[in-house]
Amino acid sequence: MAAAAAVRPLVTVHGLESDMSVDSTTTNPSSLPLPDVMKASIRPDIVNFVHANISRNARQPYAVSKKAGHQTSAESWGTGRAVSRIPRVPGGGTHRAGQGAFGNMCRGGRMFAPTKIWRRWHRKVNVNQKRYAVASAIAATAVPSLVMARGHRIENVPEIPLVVSDSIEGIEKTSNAIKALKEIGAYPDAEKAKDSVGIRPGKGKMRNRRYISRKGPLIVYGTEGSKLVKAFRNITGVEIANVERLNLLKLAPGGHLGRFIIWTKSAFEKLDEIYGSFEKPSLKKKGYILPRAKMVNADLARIINSDEVQSIVRPIKKEVKRAPMKKNPLKNLNTLLKLNPYAKTARRMALLAEAQRVKAKKEKLDKKRNKITKEESTAIKAAGKSWYQTMISDSDYTEFENFSKWLGVSQ
Repeated sequence: MAAAAAVRPLVTVHGLESDMSVDSTTTNPSSLPLPDVMKASIRPDIVNFVHANISRNARQPYAVSKKAGHQTSAESWGTGRAVSRIPRVPGGGTHRAGQGAFGNMCRGGRMFAPTKIWRRWHRKVNVNQKRYAVASAIAATAVPSLVMARGHRIENVPEIPLVVSDSIEGIEKTSNAIKALKEIGAYPDAEKAKDSVGIRPGKGKMRNRRYISRKGPLIVYGTEGSKLVKAFRNITGVEIANVERLNLLKLAPGGHLGRFIIWTKSAFEKLDEIYGSFEKPSLKKKGYILPRAKMVNADLARIINSDEVQSIVRPIKKEVKRAPMKKNPLKNLNTLLKLNPYAKTARRMALLAEAQRVKAKKEKLDKKRNKITKEESTAIKAAGKSWYQTMISDSDYTEFENFSKWLGVSQ
């Protein structure tokens, strides 16, 4: 974004009709080199962070009264009376008696977590961060697109950044100040601020901040004690600042970059002295050098595809070597055979043995389950009886009478 302003190294100093100086008049304008601070990198994140923190430093402590909600001798009625155990106002003869007290849910009770004045109202911000934010805000004022995006009316302004001759610092009357704004084309922005005056919504209108309006141009002067302060201060929306005391709250109101600034010649010339450059430190801020952007050209694709870069980078790798996937030999047969070639024979033998066992068992079961013929059944019964008779005859118990009766054999 800063590159758009850095393209033009010279800035024209615009004179006024009442300007009598020879070096800068409406017919013969002079020019000044663009300060390095206007080439600084624009960082909305830093500006927003710093603005949010330093804007808190103008707050005043507030808190509710320490006694609020506790100025009664309420006590709980306890249990057994079919009411909640919240403390209740004692006494009788009035509506207040028996009402709940103290709790934040009670009418007339204290608020939840009563506010205290020892809250951390203010914030400390690093000096380098504040300087970075101010430099970014100044750089953003030199980019017309950012100034217009913020809502400023700069259609009739001859140039951004707008620098006018030092004769404007001698203006004492507000009528002359309005005339000067019209000459340089900045009055439409002041009129926009004047037409936007309205009454603030909410309770702030009761607290000495009744009216609100948009921001107009900011006039930055360089000579201490200039008369233009009194001339411009009564114009709605127009603000004045000394170049040595630039405030981020004025340079980027609301944390939004792109404030329309009218620089006087003396103020514009002091910017290099106050903020230094990218190589030379500042004369007013000890050892301070402007923050350099990480990339001068932000077009990364153009840089990568440039001949200078492409001529030294290595060629694209055509062959992609991928790590082989490790397979489990207990689940993958080919991997197992690589580790143990005999596994194939062992598995085949195991399968054949299993098939043999299954076949033998099936034949055995089939033999048992097939029906036998009547002749075979008679032969089996005869063989059983003959075996029984043989057992009896061979037995040594036939001499016992009881045993012989049990066997069914006569002596």
